[in-house]
Formats: sequence, C-alpha cells, structure tokens
Amino acid sequence: MKTTKKFTTSQLTMLGLMSGILLLMAYTPLGYLNIGPLAISFNVIPVAVSAVVLGPTGGAIAGAIFGLTSFGQCIGIGGTSAMGAMLFSINPLLAFLQRFLPRLLDGFCIGYIYRFMRKKTNVYVSCAVTGFFSAFLNTLFFMTALIGMFGNTSYIKEMIGGQNVILFCCAFVGINAVCEMVSSTVITGAVGAALSRAHLLPAAQAIPAK
Repeated sequence: MKTTKKFTTSQLTMLGLMSGILLLMAYTPLGYLNIGPLAISFNVIPVAVSAVVLGPTGGAIAGAIFGLTSFGQCIGIGGTSAMGAMLFSINPLLAFLQRFLPRLLDGFCIGYIYRFMRKKTNVYVSCAVTGFFSAFLNTLFFMTALIGMFGNTSYIKEMIGGQNVILFCCAFVGINAVCEMVSSTVITGAVGAALSRAHLLPAAQAIPAK
C-alpha cells in the first residue's frame, strides 16, 4: 500500500521562511551568542517550528540546513568557531559529520515528539515541549558526537583533563545549554500557538491552544 504525503503550499512557504531565518541567523550575530569555546545557538528554534509545521521531514530539512551552516563556521563561513576550526584541522570529514548529523537527527526526532505530545495535550504545551527537546537533543547529540568522534584526540583529552566524561559534558555546555532550552521552550510555544490560531498548522493538528 502506497502512502505519500505532500506538503501544502502554506507548509512549503513556512519551510522556506524557516530556512531563510536559519540562514539569516547563521550569517548574522542573531543566531549565536559566543561564550568561550561554545556558543549559545538560537537556530534550534526555527528547526523546532519546522518540525511542528511539517513533522519529522520538515524538522530534518531545517536541521540539515542548521548543520551545514554550523559546519561552515569550521572554515570561516558565517563566522568562526574556534572549536570547529580545531576539529576541522584534525579531521575535516569527522568535523563535518559531528556538526551535521546531530542537527539532522535533532530535527527528525522532535517531529515525532511533537506528534506524540499533540495527542496528549494542547498546542502551546506540545510546541513548548518540542522547543525544549529541540535544544536538549541538539546539545545531547552534539556532545555525544564530539566525544564519540574526537574523544581520543589530544585536543579533547586536554579539555577533559581526567574528569568523568559525563561531568565534563555537563560543565562544558553549562549555562549555554540552559539558555538554549529556556529560549527555545518559550519562543516555540508562543510561535506554535500563534500558528495554530492562524490555521497554519496541518488540519489534524490545528486545534486552538487552551
């Protein structure tokens, strides 16, 4: 049995808008707040909105765009990431995978998280939870890929400094991750509720927020 799902014009328009916002944020100071070797990224928010409107496929597309722009910073496109540049100098292919795959997987997963939550609660809560997990999973996947792909390099070993890996990851992302989670939760919830009231969510999901 063949099941094909086509995006509506409004959904494609929304994906194009979110993609444009991602590119704007990636190539201007709007998308990142650099603190030390890491950066607070607000790009998880357009990814979350894309996942809400278009499901796992839309989330994955937006996540892929985020991942590409993140990798661009490794080579000085749209800003420079000190860590990304170092990882690129160690292994360009692994640097690309470490920057790209976590964002792609993040967008894909949160599309299913939104669908699950939407069966349990209202639009605002569903979108807020999706926003939270967009930031949380982005951090989790990013750090997992970092340790998994570069954990045996002298660069990462020096950063860990003999600490427990889990404690190192928690201390390393610290306030950055908390800020991403809070901002993504609040903004995605508000945007999702507004889209619902404007009837820009899929018909099966467009129940007004309570």
